[in-house]
Amino acid sequence: MPGPLVRAWPIQERQRLNDTPHLHPPLAAAGRPTAEASAARDVAARPWSWRRAVLWGALITLVVVAQGLLVALTLSYEDARAQEHVDQVAAEVAARVKQLAGQDLQGLQALLWQEQQPQTSAPRRLNDAAELLRRTRTLLRIEFRDAKLQVLDAAESPYVSPLFRQLARGQLQLETELACAAAQRQGTQLYSRSYFVPLPDGEGLEVADLCLPLMRAGVLQSHLVATLSLRHLLEEAVTQDLARGHELSFVEGDGTRLARTGLARGAGIYLAERLVDLPGLTLQLKVDATTGRPKLIPNLATALVLGLSLSLFALLLLLARDGRRRAVAESALAESLAFRHAMENSLITGLRARTMAGSISYVNPAFCAMVGFKAEELLGRGARPDLPDDTPPYWPPEFVDEYRRRHADRSARWKADNSPGGQDPRQGFETVFMRRNGERFPVLIFEAPLLDAQGQQTGWMSAVLDVSDQRRMEERSRQQQERLQATARLATVGEMASLLSHELNQPLAAIASYATASVNLLAQESADPQAPDLVRQAVLRIAEQAERAGRVIKSVHDFVRRREQAREDIGVDLLFEAVLPLVRLQARKSGTRIELDLPQPSPRVRCDRTMVEQVLLNLSRNAIQAMEDRTAPALRVLTLRAAVVDASWVGISVLDRGPGIPPEVGRQLYTPFFTTRAEGMGLGLSLCRTVVEQHGGAMDYFNREAPGGTEFRFSLPNAGHASKAAPARTPGESTQ
Repeated sequence: MPGPLVRAWPIQERQRLNDTPHLHPPLAAAGRPTAEASAARDVAARPWSWRRAVLWGALITLVVVAQGLLVALTLSYEDARAQEHVDQVAAEVAARVKQLAGQDLQGLQALLWQEQQPQTSAPRRLNDAAELLRRTRTLLRIEFRDAKLQVLDAAESPYVSPLFRQLARGQLQLETELACAAAQRQGTQLYSRSYFVPLPDGEGLEVADLCLPLMRAGVLQSHLVATLSLRHLLEEAVTQDLARGHELSFVEGDGTRLARTGLARGAGIYLAERLVDLPGLTLQLKVDATTGRPKLIPNLATALVLGLSLSLFALLLLLARDGRRRAVAESALAESLAFRHAMENSLITGLRARTMAGSISYVNPAFCAMVGFKAEELLGRGARPDLPDDTPPYWPPEFVDEYRRRHADRSARWKADNSPGGQDPRQGFETVFMRRNGERFPVLIFEAPLLDAQGQQTGWMSAVLDVSDQRRMEERSRQQQERLQATARLATVGEMASLLSHELNQPLAAIASYATASVNLLAQESADPQAPDLVRQAVLRIAEQAERAGRVIKSVHDFVRRREQAREDIGVDLLFEAVLPLVRLQARKSGTRIELDLPQPSPRVRCDRTMVEQVLLNLSRNAIQAMEDRTAPALRVLTLRAAVVDASWVGISVLDRGPGIPPEVGRQLYTPFFTTRAEGMGLGLSLCRTVVEQHGGAMDYFNREAPGGTEFRFSLPNAGHASKAAPARTPGESTQ
């Protein structure tokens, strides 16, 4: 007796059975409609004041939560808007500062360009510098210095007092010298770090110097140094509207304020900072809004009233709907219980429920009819594995221990995987049951956990299908297919009998001639001293011709004999070599030339070698016959070609130079017993296509435009890709 048949069911069949309504397992109390109806009546008889209390409590809670959420969301929204506005102001002012600094730099570059002109005199450059200072309020002083940073000329802004009256310029030019030295090394304009310049009125300004070196032919000629005020730069970048609602300032990293502007002090609630990058100088811009936190009432009254009204209306609808649905549910409960009981009894699919301990708690009539036992003989069996009489009677005795072990393993695995990320335990598998008369038969089982109202597993529910008839049909179909293929091979060899006789006549005639010559030479051995050598040569020729005849017969024998179907990895060149001896028999008779088109190295396929060789032989013989009458002898070429289509498939083609296939013939080409030859059976192409499709490939034909003829092409799995992509298969787990 073979072991139990356990294998995964095909995905399509499993999905179809899972979608069938009658396969959904009932609850643990299935088969006891009276107990369920009693429980339903108890629920209906309870007072439902507690439900009203819950609903009213939910109403009050919803109102409070809704109001709180509305207030919080509105405050958060207003707060986010205010902060977003401050961020936008900071970005706008920072961009304006950079724009003003760029404009000042352009004016100074124009002044520096004029300084390079030979006709520019000292008075003229001072006038140009004074004109630039009048146009912009941010620049306070422009100095013309030589290569050693000695001040040659200087122009002061007309809008502020001269900068260096309190302290001489020589005492405040350390940052200027550092900036000019860096500008000379880099060959560009650079700002110095900011520094404080005291004014005569007791105040002062935070300023920075912009140094522009003048180079000629790589040699430093002079410097142009401009002093700009950070406060005036900030004031020029801020509009009146922004100044009224924000305090803006340049600050250092530690928070020290360098310059500020604005008509009021900031509230310190909505702050934004931006970095203003100038060549050699980075300024930190700080924006502080003067507004405080948003007010509550003007923004929330309408939203609260609307939200509260909608919530109350929704709750009233839910209360009305709950009362109506309760009445409908009570009347439908008894009907559903009766309907389910009738449905379970009318199913042709067996249903079986088991507890966690393994005892049978429910079976339907279909299951009882399947195994031949009554429900009373099955209920309660399987709970005591230590008692032989407690074993389910439909378990074959030789598999009892294995079935109990599998049930324990499955229960342990479900407990381990019963989590949101665990694997769904529902799956289909095959196993073996036993009828009352001892007959073993295969069944297909779909099993899922039984859960109670609290979501706890109380057992297992199985849907059982008897697949013995299906297995018999599959086996019968397989045997018929094998016999049909064997018949086709024999028919092919029968058609080749005349070619074999012609091919074997030549070596047999040669053998007879060499044998006669050997007899004659033996008779002349005494008279002719060279006779032994001639006899030896004749015997060698006899052996060669006998080996040739043996190869022809072996090729036919290997093709005809019946072998077990087994998939193996084999090179396409070996498949071609196996059929070429038989193909050449017919090719030589019709004068057809055979060409091979194979890449190097030859691709490898995974196939049943015998069946694929039959496909190649049938297609090659058809191609040769198509060229016998309607193709000139010089143009009769049979081509066997192979190429890798992609990583998964290898394409094999058989090409001829015949007249092609008419459309009306092509529509029936693969129809069994359809043939265009009087002596044909009409099974060759039909079997070829069946063999290819059994390997997962496809087969088709194409009429060639140049040089004419037909191409039959089919695909086989690529052996290299199949070995890498095929996942490791493990035996299916099951519970009986």
